Amino acid sequence: VFHPNSGNKEITWMMLEAGAETDVVNSVGRTAAQMAAFVGQHDCVTVINNFFPRERLDYYTKPQGLDKEPKLPVKLAGPLHKIITTTNMHPVKIVLLVKENPLLAEVEALQKCYRVLDLICEKCMKQKDMNEVLAMKMHYISCIFQKCITFLKEREDELDGFIKSLLKGREKDGFPVYQEKLIRESIRKFPYCEATLLQQLVRSIAPVEI
Repeated sequence: VFHPNSGNKEITWMMLEAGAETDVVNSVGRTAAQMAAFVGQHDCVTVINNFFPRERLDYYTKPQGLDKEPKLPVKLAGPLHKIITTTNMHPVKIVLLVKENPLLAEVEALQKCYRVLDLICEKCMKQKDMNEVLAMKMHYISCIFQKCITFLKEREDELDGFIKSLLKGREKDGFPVYQEKLIRESIRKFPYCEATLLQQLVRSIAPVEI
């Protein structure tokens, strides 16, 4: 357990990497993230909520059960972990992180990665201490990876075409319609209908016209 009230997100990150537990509660039943939020240290909350230990990803780089091959090639674990732990969730930022890594920016690599993300999403929802935020994040990145695959397969300009589509604004006001539709579609496709977070998102988005 650690105390995030100092507000130093680098120290928070270092302690998490050293194995600090995020779900342990203090004497009044609060986790580190809840304490940080309580005292207004929102950068620390973001770091804690976006933390995903590398070992949890490395689990998929070893064959499990009857599998002959691991679900995730070792060479993809580092690039995928970088995207999983990013705190900037803008779809263009995620596509740029894919684009900058030649190992990742291939159809077969992205297929393996998005399937692993879906497995992590499922684990987050089915574990005893359900983590809806992390599950939704994994699902959202998985949806973006799947869209990357479509562009890599179908468009000559590949991921540049995807980025252009995400940034293109409609004529009357410059609003990025494609980006909005992508985000709404990813929320709509979240497979766990009973999730409180999903219901909150749907309630806030449904009445808003694009």
